[in-house]
Amino acid sequence: MAEHHTPLIATIAAGSALAFILGLIAHHLRIQPLVGYLLAGVIVGPFTPGIVADAALGYELAEIGVILLMFGIGLHFSVKGLASVAYIAVPGAIGQIASTTAMGGALALALGWDLAAALVFGLALSVASTVVLVRALQECRILETERGRIAVGWLVVEDMATIIALITLPALAAAMAAGSAATGQMLLTLGWTLAKVAAFAAVMLVAGRRAIPWLMNYAAHTGSRDLFHLAVYAIALGVALGAYKVFHASFALGAFFAGMVLGKTKLSQRATEEAMPLRDAFAVLFFVSIGMLFNPAVLVEQPLAVIATVLIIVVGKSVTAYAIVRAFGHPAGTALTVSAGLAQTGEVSFILVGLGVTLGLLPEGGRDFVLAGAIISILLNPLLFSLTERRCAAAVPVLLPEATGIAEPDSRPTGVSLLAATAQPVPPEGSPRPLPIVADGRVVPTGLTDHDVVVGYGCVGSLVGARLAAAGRPILVLEEREEAIKAARHDGAEVVVGNAADPEVLALASLVAARRLFVTISEAFEAGQVVQQARAVNPGLEILARADSDDCVRHLYELGASLAALGERESAQLMLARAFPLWDTHRRNAIPPTISKAR
Repeated sequence: MAEHHTPLIATIAAGSALAFILGLIAHHLRIQPLVGYLLAGVIVGPFTPGIVADAALGYELAEIGVILLMFGIGLHFSVKGLASVAYIAVPGAIGQIASTTAMGGALALALGWDLAAALVFGLALSVASTVVLVRALQECRILETERGRIAVGWLVVEDMATIIALITLPALAAAMAAGSAATGQMLLTLGWTLAKVAAFAAVMLVAGRRAIPWLMNYAAHTGSRDLFHLAVYAIALGVALGAYKVFHASFALGAFFAGMVLGKTKLSQRATEEAMPLRDAFAVLFFVSIGMLFNPAVLVEQPLAVIATVLIIVVGKSVTAYAIVRAFGHPAGTALTVSAGLAQTGEVSFILVGLGVTLGLLPEGGRDFVLAGAIISILLNPLLFSLTERRCAAAVPVLLPEATGIAEPDSRPTGVSLLAATAQPVPPEGSPRPLPIVADGRVVPTGLTDHDVVVGYGCVGSLVGARLAAAGRPILVLEEREEAIKAARHDGAEVVVGNAADPEVLALASLVAARRLFVTISEAFEAGQVVQQARAVNPGLEILARADSDDCVRHLYELGASLAALGERESAQLMLARAFPLWDTHRRNAIPPTISKAR
């Protein structure tokens, strides 16, 4: 049998397998999994012995990863959300970018690089990773607090600065390639580039805002999930390619605009959910491919330059961010959170240095320094956040869970991991406000008793929550998505931000004192984990779960659910009840003989 030459399959298979193994190890060590993905790329890269994947194919996969990453950033970009913290996020991010670029540029000049290389290198060090920051804020339960919003808004401004850099770098490279250092020539090239980008933006904001929603609605109304999936990816990849071919803009810019336009439609939430699996898969391959480009020899050959790069990222950026936040009058806790969150660099920096090397503006060594700095800073980031959490929590007086009081009108909680600061809806002005509750620097569970816990606040969860609220029931919701969190708070529920399958998150719901648990998420594996953990915590708890198949129903009953409701069956029974008013209630609620009711 003839031997097949399959470099693409080999690259994806080897990269994915190693990324999974090393990502799993990183997760168990409480390190960001993307460190494992980067190290997987180093192992299969050309600079280490053993398996050598196709670097050219890896670069192509990285381009797709960049497109989907920037598409995701565009989907989540919110002008309204940025406006609420713009007073500090915009000047703060600009000041921190300028400061870090100057520090990185000074190091580049000391290494003998030219001014263009110094600019690219400094910019790459100044931008933090969205993946790392959001994950850290979620783990600390502070994503929805004021300090969390400031940190995310700060990062949005950094992303926008990166978009501008991606636009201007090709113009700078073209001017330098022309052999003319005249300012006029560079400004002319830059102006022409900006004009083409402006034309692309106008097309997207005028024609795209009509064409993309129409296409998405048409795909949705076909009733085919496959076609809807394809519509999402076709828009992301097609607009990115069109931006590159027609307007000579970058893939990243095209994908960002596609996501931003789609994010304004009613189908944006569903599009986000549909895009997540493939986006995450290519994001992993993106980090693997970036790791393939890293030469670990730089750690031995130029250790001082690597150390200087890490110090700029971890110390230089943090000190600058801390000083800026404090200068705007915010407490030390907020300043520490923002500075710790920005003390790393990641995917956006890789995009910048990749473009810089491709355009000939940055030497290969610059990419090695940025990659080394990213890996080390991401490894250090959990430690920095842990120290920050301890420092902030120590600043808050220890109270018993049942203690409450009236907060001063101008006071704000300075602790970071505070359930009360993140979970409870904002009460009417002048009404009593629970004080932040911590013990030994740790979050304590909610003080609610005889309450209903709702896991997930999507289509099913929001209906359940609204009915419980109308009945006057105390409700606690476990949710991660921003829009769902807002909806739950609007319905008067307390909210714990996090994944309910995480035992530490579920513990905050105080299931021992709860009356019922509603598991409304559609993911069968996560739902099963929640049911199993809840049953172990409270054997007498009534657990009502949502299921999407007969196998899922059986799975949930085996793990301890009191009731597993299958959507298709309940829909059929409801229609039959309407068609036959005397339809037997017992038969409508009966469980098929093949499924035994656990409780």
